[in-house]
Amino acid sequence: MSSPSASALTKWAVAAARGFAAGAASGPGRKVAVLGAAGGIGQPLSMLMKMNNQVSSLSLYDIAGTPGVAADISHVNTKAQVKGYDKDGLAEALRGCDLVIIPAGVPRKPGMTRDDLFKINAGIVQGLVEAIGKHCPGAVLNIISNPVNSTVPIAVETLRKMGVYDKRKIMGVTTLDVVRAKTFYAEKNGLDVSTVDVPVVGGHAGVTILPLFSQATPKVTMSAEVLDALTKRTQDGGTEVVQAKAGKAITELLFFASVGDLYRCKKIIHAWGLNIKDASCCDYDRRTPLHLAAAEGAFSVVLWLLDHGTEVNPVDRFKRTPLEVRQGGSAVALLLSLR
Repeated sequence: MSSPSASALTKWAVAAARGFAAGAASGPGRKVAVLGAAGGIGQPLSMLMKMNNQVSSLSLYDIAGTPGVAADISHVNTKAQVKGYDKDGLAEALRGCDLVIIPAGVPRKPGMTRDDLFKINAGIVQGLVEAIGKHCPGAVLNIISNPVNSTVPIAVETLRKMGVYDKRKIMGVTTLDVVRAKTFYAEKNGLDVSTVDVPVVGGHAGVTILPLFSQATPKVTMSAEVLDALTKRTQDGGTEVVQAKAGKAITELLFFASVGDLYRCKKIIHAWGLNIKDASCCDYDRRTPLHLAAAEGAFSVVLWLLDHGTEVNPVDRFKRTPLEVRQGGSAVALLLSLR
């Protein structure tokens, strides 16, 4: 997953601070664990925890990539001692923790809803929570993994079954919906966002997120159409971000087409849930993946793109079609000319 927005990081930092206040041990020197620390959310979140002066010990856990993340973050000049743990180190990572934050799981991709993640993320969260119930049952638990409306109840029932459930110490992190509602309300009405408050109810799913703009302060009268538009944008804010970040996948697709790497081209299309027609995207010279693959004489990539419906004769900035820029002899030329 791509790096999260500043507002997203704010929500997790706020949730962590609330987590300390909600029942963690008193006094300095709290131990915090981030489960899923090597992911696109886990890495910047781990750095924020390293910078928090209430943290004295920071455990970073993930199934892969944790040593590098831990080494990097440990160089930040704050008091928290950082240690990374791989897939076999979960018990040690959790032992003695006051706060556990779970951003682990599969992120959303274009075309997916939060509920689409349930089959994978539910099992991940359940397994992690079972370990929490065993090794640090008194810890405050913040759950970020989507779909939050479902992963939190799973965590609750898992802890209840283990006999260690405390309703004061488990929460789903949905502050981002409040952050978005405040931002959109302030932008629409020309307000200083730092003075704005908008309550949001309903949990964290597109169809249940409900910003209460009628209760917002400062009070501004808006038409029903504007209210509906702001509500929908708040509900769809996550989708807006996911779609915007798909641009990274397009850039990668262009690169791997240019070097004739069919395996990685297919992997990018699958991983990001892109339609092959997205392969009509282009670089700064308006060259499509088909232009770039043809220019390299990458027969397999050219064939794959054409077989899956990409545009045959797009024109780049220099008014050239893929056939006109092709290299690699008659095979690629024949393939393009026949289409």
